[in-house]
Amino acid sequence: MSSKADRSEKRFTKAEKSWIMYDWANSIYATNIMAAIFPIYFAMQANETGNKLYGFAVSAAALVVAVLAPILGAIGDFSGMKKKLFAGFLVLGLVFTAVMAAFEDWRLMLVGFILSRIGFSGSCLFYDSFLTDVTTPERMDRVSSWGYAMGYIGGSTIPFIISIAVMLLMNQSVLSYKIAILIVVVWWAVFSIPFLKNVKQQYSVEDAPQALAKEAFRNAWKTFKDILKDKKILFFIIAYFFYIDGVDTIISMATNYGETLGLGAIGMILALLVTQIVAVPFSILFGNLAKKVGAMRMIAIAVCVYFVITILGFFMGFNIEQAELSGGDIEAALKLSSTLFWILATLVGTVQGGIQALSRSYFGQLIPPERSNEYYGFLDIFGKFSCVIGPALYAATYAATGRASLGILSIIVLFFGGMVALFVGRKYMKAEEN
Repeated sequence: MSSKADRSEKRFTKAEKSWIMYDWANSIYATNIMAAIFPIYFAMQANETGNKLYGFAVSAAALVVAVLAPILGAIGDFSGMKKKLFAGFLVLGLVFTAVMAAFEDWRLMLVGFILSRIGFSGSCLFYDSFLTDVTTPERMDRVSSWGYAMGYIGGSTIPFIISIAVMLLMNQSVLSYKIAILIVVVWWAVFSIPFLKNVKQQYSVEDAPQALAKEAFRNAWKTFKDILKDKKILFFIIAYFFYIDGVDTIISMATNYGETLGLGAIGMILALLVTQIVAVPFSILFGNLAKKVGAMRMIAIAVCVYFVITILGFFMGFNIEQAELSGGDIEAALKLSSTLFWILATLVGTVQGGIQALSRSYFGQLIPPERSNEYYGFLDIFGKFSCVIGPALYAATYAATGRASLGILSIIVLFFGGMVALFVGRKYMKAEEN
């Protein structure tokens, strides 16, 4: 009997499988639209003004979701609201991603991008909060880790390779970019169906009152005060603010930094593929190890690995800079730095999915499940606003010193801040993981 029970515990329920499948569905958006293909396509279609506005569009979309997240979360915690809000943001994302492919005018593409990214981010906010509805606290690390793993396989590998193949076969024509964007719409829509059918809100607060917005503001303010009182949640959010900023900065700066080493578009895409492929088994491994040694310890280990990644990133640029300044062998320096780049890409893959998955599930273990939307809303605020500091720190250091390598090295301050917050708050962090 015990062996059958053990096997039953290891199997995912239908709700867990359907929840995991949404990571499989939406990850293609992060790859094709946010990271690899749409930015290149937009730059081709836009003029200088459009390309300058692109960065503001990214910030605007993030800001809208960050500001609205606590209120949306508070509304979503009312009975029956979470699924409706998730579906609304999903449709918003799908429709305006299609708009990005339908038009070649960069202004319409930019409007489509802003609204589609708001839809994507909003759906992910409610998706994360559904973790408390589909599984139990002791299974959250495993379920969350498998979500990221399947996301890397689904969104970052299979449709990404199909998109690259289409672009190469069509000589990177405008039509090939449009098809790559439409692949996102179809993949995202089709594989969201299991979530819409099988995932249900299990926890909620009282039925929504007539003054819904007023009550939502009141609940959001109450949640904020509760976070300040609950030191284990407060210190974790502070730590998350710092280390996830470092993670996001490395992700967003990787291709730009790789280009300074002489890697072309194909080289960067291959490096991105290496990162995604390596992330699949390591996301699962992190979830399994978290069950044995604790999610907080695994998060701390991942932060330590990012220390190493940052230092490696520094040496990649420093090696070339020194060769240029001293009149050394530039070709040899580029070769060494290229090798370091691939090592770096592999290392990022070992921890990127793990630290994101465990952060999501560990937070879910700390918070009251019936108010998960509100709490995840505040976590989302810290995640969105944290994305501002790292790039600014890199740019300021680079501008002040004239060395990109020192710009990358400055990011280590964020990981140090995250580690300090984890260390200081360790006595409060007593999630049910041991």
